Amino acid sequence: MAQILDQYGKPIQREVLEEPQTARVGWVTREFAEHPSRGLTPQKLHHILEDAEQGHLAAQADLFTDMEEKDGHIFAEMSKRKRALLTLDWSIEPPRNASATEKKQAAQLLEWLKDMPDWDDFLLDCLDGIGHGFSAMEIEWQRLGTDWLTKSLTHRPQRWFQTVPHDGNALRLRDGSVDGAEPWKFGWVIHKHKAKSGYLTRSGLHRVLAWPYLFKNYSVRDLAEFLEIYGLPLRLGKYPAGATNQEKATLLRAVAEIGHNAAGIIPDTMFIEFQNAANGSQEPFQSMMDWCERTQSKGILGGTLTSQADGKTSTNALGNIHNEVRHDLTVSDARQLEGTITRDLLYPLAVLNFGQVDPRRMPRLVFDTRQVEDIELYADSLPKLVGLGLDVPVAWVREKLAIPEPQNGEAVLTAPRPEMALPPELRPVTKQEQAAASLQYRAVLTNDKGEVVYPDQAALDAAASNLPADVINAGMEQLLAPVIQAIRDGATPDDAIEALVAIYPDMDDKAIADLLARAIFVADVWGRLNAHT
Repeated sequence: MAQILDQYGKPIQREVLEEPQTARVGWVTREFAEHPSRGLTPQKLHHILEDAEQGHLAAQADLFTDMEEKDGHIFAEMSKRKRALLTLDWSIEPPRNASATEKKQAAQLLEWLKDMPDWDDFLLDCLDGIGHGFSAMEIEWQRLGTDWLTKSLTHRPQRWFQTVPHDGNALRLRDGSVDGAEPWKFGWVIHKHKAKSGYLTRSGLHRVLAWPYLFKNYSVRDLAEFLEIYGLPLRLGKYPAGATNQEKATLLRAVAEIGHNAAGIIPDTMFIEFQNAANGSQEPFQSMMDWCERTQSKGILGGTLTSQADGKTSTNALGNIHNEVRHDLTVSDARQLEGTITRDLLYPLAVLNFGQVDPRRMPRLVFDTRQVEDIELYADSLPKLVGLGLDVPVAWVREKLAIPEPQNGEAVLTAPRPEMALPPELRPVTKQEQAAASLQYRAVLTNDKGEVVYPDQAALDAAASNLPADVINAGMEQLLAPVIQAIRDGATPDDAIEALVAIYPDMDDKAIADLLARAIFVADVWGRLNAHT
């Protein structure tokens, strides 16, 4: 096999393909966690965090593991943040202006990763670095035919590692030496996650959560003690003068046991009094615990309204705002993990199977973190904007709506009549519609010689307008004569209207009725003659 270079141009150790590195430092795998959370105090916590800054990570790693195991709220919120990435689609993208070979390599890497049976577990283990600051997965390789593929990706506890005193970012495997052993290239996927700025030893999110975890523990313990005595009566034992130590001990034992067993015996010279129950409230302890959990939620998810950590019903508007912050955290986590997997997993797979690859031209893992826009809104607005002449790039629309480009003749949805998707005022005019619009309906009445006897509707309207005005006026005067006379006699408009109502049944409408009858007759004849023209 030709010499294989790592991402930094240095030869890799051939042993990495034969056995895991931890097989050579087996003693560290037999260590047990010390559980420093037991009896944790502010002084002890400060000492643990300070030791970690000097490179001794074991106690801090054990504490962080205990925190997730013992605090259900931390576990739930961290689980939300880590598992958010498991719901994202992902792909292997070739570099820009990729050649045919680079595209083929990207497709092959995608196939290998999709065939990995424990891919989701691997992602979840990588994201353990959010709390600790880093997460290490050891690679075990296997040869299948002509391909080098991963046999396993095993999460290794953070307590197995240290940093060198002069560099808080230089991670080393604890092998008993002062500086530790440098992890083999191609042998590890080491995800260094920056939840906050600083050296690797101080970048873990759990360093922020450690203090509210400690204060919450104090409140939980105090609340348990309060509930143990709250509501129970004070038991006061009295012994006579001259009682011996044995008699006093007997009385004390009876006082202690009677509260739980509701039974006991004492000499008849002694007696027990029951005073009022203890007074107090659990609210101060609960308030402290709520504050600690709200602080934890803010640190992990960027807010409290997506977790109900405020103990109240969250409003939809504020919850959406907080969820946007949570999306920003998901995007940040995804971007950091993309770089780690591309560097520590895809590059070794590519080099071992394709030959030496330029790290700058490597296919890369990409999570789809886009938030899909409102399709209904875009479907309504885009046709109108395009109809007004706005140039809208197709690639921009696909990006906003997360609609992928069809690949290799892939079947796509089509509309039988695409123009019907547009608003009526923006639909293109068909040739048939143009022809129909250009036609002018012109109905005529002709004689035997083909001469126009009566023109179209316009002529009919003109004929109606040429009716003698004196005929119409005479008819109206005959009809409204009583009202006109009332007005001439000085009646008010209201009186005239009342008079009109009173005489309506006796009005002489013969002239007007005759005129209207003739007009209706002419219109009917004209319509019948031109109905089939």
